[in-house]
Amino acid sequence: MKKSALVLMTLAALAGTSSLAMAQASDGVLTVATIGEPPTLDVMQTATDIVLTIDQHIFETLYTYDAEWKSVPLLAAGMPKISEDGLTYTIPLREGVTFHDGSTFDAKDVTASLKRWMAVNSKGKQVAAIVESLTEDGDHAVVFKLKSRYAPLLATLSQASVILPSEKIADTLTEFVGTGPYALKERKPDQYTQLVRFDGYKSPEGAPSNYAGKREAIAKEIRFVPVPDANTRVEGLISGQFDYADSLPVSAFERVEKSGNAKPVIFRDAGWASMNMNMKEGLLVKKELRQAVQVALNPNDMMMAAFSDDRFFSVDASIFPEGSFWHTEAGVARYGDGNPEEAAKLLKDGGYDGTPIRLLTSRQYEFHYKIGEVAKAYLEAAGFKVDLQVVDWATLTTRRADSKAWDIFITHSNFPGDPTTINTITDTYPGWYVSDQKAKAVATYMDATTDDAKKAAWDGIQTVIYDDAPLYKVGNFNAVSGVANGVSGYEPTYWPHFWNVAPKK
Repeated sequence: MKKSALVLMTLAALAGTSSLAMAQASDGVLTVATIGEPPTLDVMQTATDIVLTIDQHIFETLYTYDAEWKSVPLLAAGMPKISEDGLTYTIPLREGVTFHDGSTFDAKDVTASLKRWMAVNSKGKQVAAIVESLTEDGDHAVVFKLKSRYAPLLATLSQASVILPSEKIADTLTEFVGTGPYALKERKPDQYTQLVRFDGYKSPEGAPSNYAGKREAIAKEIRFVPVPDANTRVEGLISGQFDYADSLPVSAFERVEKSGNAKPVIFRDAGWASMNMNMKEGLLVKKELRQAVQVALNPNDMMMAAFSDDRFFSVDASIFPEGSFWHTEAGVARYGDGNPEEAAKLLKDGGYDGTPIRLLTSRQYEFHYKIGEVAKAYLEAAGFKVDLQVVDWATLTTRRADSKAWDIFITHSNFPGDPTTINTITDTYPGWYVSDQKAKAVATYMDATTDDAKKAAWDGIQTVIYDDAPLYKVGNFNAVSGVANGVSGYEPTYWPHFWNVAPKK
């Protein structure tokens, strides 16, 4: 039976709080301007960036991502013990962890939470398809038995698979109770989501590294305020209304920097831009023509047009950026300055008949549009005819679902914790990238159980991607946010987090 005695709360608080943290604990408030109102706080149902940003302070997962985007323990007490056949994962759980309602975290909470996650979350449903059973092994371990090897298991357990008290789990959540450093106090839609410090929090050990390591709830309160208009976020930051403002336009960088009240923050490699090609119907079903597109383009010119300043982007042929565990030059080909002569040769080999390439882009993401303009010029220099179609984003996402309606569309993505979750690798993602060599390369990855084996298999997948040419990686882009002067300890991450951050005095 679970206990909620005051002594357990006190011991948990002491175990997770260093003397330094006690000295740092503040009565201050951090006011965070977000890009909008979260549609829900049920991250299993809606794992969007805004929901993940807020929920990570309330809830925790078994594993989380370190600075290399490798999965490391959070509520798990260590890495799993994996059977020789790679089908059984025994995951140890941390002891002495307490939920916000005073109940004690144990294996029953984990199995109940993950079974709900496997029923309602898109990634969870993928895991459910290969899970034979999920059971408790005493109070402090759980056991996954799989039908087949599944290398992305820990990565999928590092996001949205949050652990709740088993008693609070329902089809529709009415109570949002976690083990995180902050507890939900009040949510007023379109006004704010108010979190308060959880004094019973027990932090994981280790130096902070991305989302891993020590977590200190320094601010007494965090208030997330939805501010959909980017310029309003800029003005509120400069005026002192906000302590942090997310997703600022790069054009505001100098203004924030010169304000004297705040400083801009660059988060490197927030995502990557790509041109995705239609392999199902139309001109680009021919590999030679897809490779001609690769050869023709100049990534630096496209990214410079899109972001105007090399502080805000980098050009890197590896699908994952430097610093990531998955960064590799394996298989890189046809990525450089743009070679119209070589592209023209591939056009001839592919039997190009002069039919225009339908290139879809949107001005709702201005950098997509600018990439499209430069891409059109380079493709035409190589001998392609190009029909640049500029539509709103909703139209683009509808049109790209019709394989008869387009040849290339421009988009962007973040860098996932596991490479096989890249959209393009999925057979059904628009572009319909299906090939025997891709299937074999992905199967090799799925069969891997160690980091070294996964890395070697990913090298094989990237090699195949460059050969099959389902997409063209344009480059990596950085994100700009802003922090008020006097706020200390903020380290930029993809989903901004505010543990270890001290408010203004």
